[in-house]
Amino acid sequence: MGLCYKSGMCLHSLMSGCFTSIKVVPQEDEFKSCPLYLYKGQDFLFLYIIKKGEINMNFKYAHRMNGLNASEIRELLKITQQPEVISFAGGLPAPELFPIDEIKEANRLVLEEDGKSALQYSTTEGYDPLRKWAADRMNKMLGTSFDYENILITHGSQQALDLSGKVFLDEGDIVICESPTYLAAISAFRAYGCEFIEVPTDEDGMVISELEKILKTTERIKLIYVIPNFQNPTGRTWSIEKRKELSELAAKYNVIVIEDNPYGELRYEGEQLPSAKSFDKSGNVLCLGTFSKIFCPGYRIGWIAGEKEIIKKYVLVKQSTDLQCNTIAQRDIAKYLELYDIDKHIAEILKVYKKRRDLAIKTMEAEFPKEVTFTRPHGGLFMWVQLPENINARDVLEKCLERNVAFVPGGSFFPNGGKENNFRINYSNMPEDKIVEGIKCIGEVLGKFIRG
Repeated sequence: MGLCYKSGMCLHSLMSGCFTSIKVVPQEDEFKSCPLYLYKGQDFLFLYIIKKGEINMNFKYAHRMNGLNASEIRELLKITQQPEVISFAGGLPAPELFPIDEIKEANRLVLEEDGKSALQYSTTEGYDPLRKWAADRMNKMLGTSFDYENILITHGSQQALDLSGKVFLDEGDIVICESPTYLAAISAFRAYGCEFIEVPTDEDGMVISELEKILKTTERIKLIYVIPNFQNPTGRTWSIEKRKELSELAAKYNVIVIEDNPYGELRYEGEQLPSAKSFDKSGNVLCLGTFSKIFCPGYRIGWIAGEKEIIKKYVLVKQSTDLQCNTIAQRDIAKYLELYDIDKHIAEILKVYKKRRDLAIKTMEAEFPKEVTFTRPHGGLFMWVQLPENINARDVLEKCLERNVAFVPGGSFFPNGGKENNFRINYSNMPEDKIVEGIKCIGEVLGKFIRG
């Protein structure tokens, strides 16, 4: 039976039968008058386009789609998948450090001991032993006082950002952030129609006096988003004084703070600093955590911690988003934490990353022109490179890509745009010889731009 597609016909309705395969057949002269021809066989569908472009894709998308663009980092990662590319682009952990054998054993025991539960639906809040571990870990490392009921397990801390938008943001609301800030947080919040106010930063965090000016004079501020430890993209760390002042301002002006901490445990020197939440007496500060940087990002498991009444709101929106996080992933991680010493594993990560950071700094000091400055972080995954004002980092990237070297131009880290003379370098995912080779290449390209 032949079916001719006509303008306005729903293609999905034509293809609503169950088929084991779809076959594209050659164009035939007798069907040139029809834009699309379908033939339904016993277990297959013949389909071909006669006139390319006849199908109308001008659908009425939600207004929020107008402000969304593909992540520059994710698009760059498509290029950097090529083995010949030296990539300083993504914030990727070093895969050779993933504890694969230990994960195999943890997974085996999970399935052997309680496989039926591990493969079943579970609660939205998350696996209780994992929630308890997250609470205890934050209390130990960050000076908080959580219990497991303060924790919601999320699909990475990225989902916690998205859920924060659902819980707090209406169209036209304002999010205050560091300038620059994490690109994917901008994307997550922007999906809910918010506007951004950027607060300048210095070597030890957000300029608090500027933050208070904004809080005093601006309406509809819903969130303050910050990364106090080894910030993405700059690598800078907030002072204890600024963390305390932030918590006090949040209480004074009744604004929620989202304190994101994906890199806090990746400290190469110095002591762990208390979180802004540790100074919070009003319940205004929420904390995000993740296993992506200290364990494996592929599991996509993180958490959000906050006052129990706020977490209940997050549970409601997560239920309508994805019901729950991956049950077996949560069980695998919890079993790993039960069997093995996570601190020993993190120490191995720090040893490798510190060596790579030191080498990157040494090579940049030797190879970059004196007009170029960069941060020297005490931990984390990133360094921020500042160029003379007349040089656009995207132009530099274009020339570097010709030589198979990639980094992330800085413009995307500013939600309101306008700053293009900077870029971010990640050093965790490249072996030492490639770090030297790649940075030398960038230095040579920068030298040509500066010399004109």
